[in-house]
Amino acid sequence: MKKINRKNFLKRIIAAALGSMLLPPMFLRSSNKTTSVATPAVFKPTPELWRDGEITLAWIGHSTVLINFYGVKILTDPVLYEKIGLYFLGMTFGPQRYSAPALEIDEIPKPDLILLSHAHMDHMDYHTLMSLTNKFPNEIDCITSYNTLDVIAELKWKSLQEMDWGNELEFLGIKFKTYEVQHFGWRYPWEKDRSKGYMEDGRSYNAFVLEKNGKRILFGGDTAFTGLFQKVDGGSIDIVIMPIGAYVPWRKNHCNPEEALIMASEHLKAKYFVPIHCGTFKQGTEPIDEPLTWMNNSYKNYNIELGWDKIGQTFVLNS
Repeated sequence: MKKINRKNFLKRIIAAALGSMLLPPMFLRSSNKTTSVATPAVFKPTPELWRDGEITLAWIGHSTVLINFYGVKILTDPVLYEKIGLYFLGMTFGPQRYSAPALEIDEIPKPDLILLSHAHMDHMDYHTLMSLTNKFPNEIDCITSYNTLDVIAELKWKSLQEMDWGNELEFLGIKFKTYEVQHFGWRYPWEKDRSKGYMEDGRSYNAFVLEKNGKRILFGGDTAFTGLFQKVDGGSIDIVIMPIGAYVPWRKNHCNPEEALIMASEHLKAKYFVPIHCGTFKQGTEPIDEPLTWMNNSYKNYNIELGWDKIGQTFVLNS
C-alpha cells in the first residue's frame, strides 16, 4: 500500500477546518458527483474521430482543454467534477459548477500529458487528477509550474516535472517553453507565493508555448492584462488559449475579454483565439454569460479569428 504523505494530509485537515469557518454556507455542501445540477453542454466533442495529422482542440469547460497535437493528447488544467475547492476524505467543499463538462471523466481518452498552469484549486483539482491517475496508473506524464509539484506528487504519474519561467524542454516530440504571467500562485493563503516576492521558494504560475511541426500553441493559464506576452519569442503563435472571465472585481489577477484579445492579437500576433476560464464557475461578479458575449462583440475589431465561443465546441487546424 502506498504511504500517505503526512505533510499533505495535515495540510488538508487544516485547510478543511479553516474552509468550514471561512466559506459561505452555500459552498459547504460536499459532492462526489460530476454534474447533477449543472447545465449540460450543448456540444459534445468526439475525440475518437480526431486525426493525428491535424491539431484538434475541444473546450471541456473552465480552463480544461483537450488537445490532439499531431498525435499527442494533452489535457490542460483538468477540472471534471461538480465542485472545486477543498478536497478532504473523499468530499469537495467549494463552489458548484454552473455548466457541466462537455465530456465526463469516464469519457476522457487517456491523455499522454496533463499540463498544469498553477496550483489554484480551479486549475489543479486534486479530485480530478487523482481519478485520472487511478484510471490510468503510471501512464500519464505531467508538467506543472515551479514549486507546485508537492501538491500532487503522491499520485500515480508516469512522470512528473516542474518548469520554471524561461525553461525549455523537448518532451513527447514537442518543444515546451514557459513564460511568466500576471497572476498569483498560493493554493492556501498562508503559503509563499512569487506574487508576494518569494521568488526562490514561492509557488509560481505559468503560460506554456508548445511547438511541433512548425505550429505553435500558447496556453495562457490564468493572467491579468500584462505586457509580459510581448516577451514570447520565436515568431507568431498559431493558436492562443486565453482566459477571459472573473475580471470583476479581480482585475489585478484576471483579464477581461478585450484585454485578452489585445494580448493575443497585438502582443502575440496570433492567428486563432480560443477562450477559456468562463461560463463554468461563478468566480467573478460579472454575469456568467458576459465574457463570451463581450468577446463575440469585440473580436472582429482585431486581426484574429475565433476558434470557439461555447463549451463543448471543437476547433481543428489542418494546414
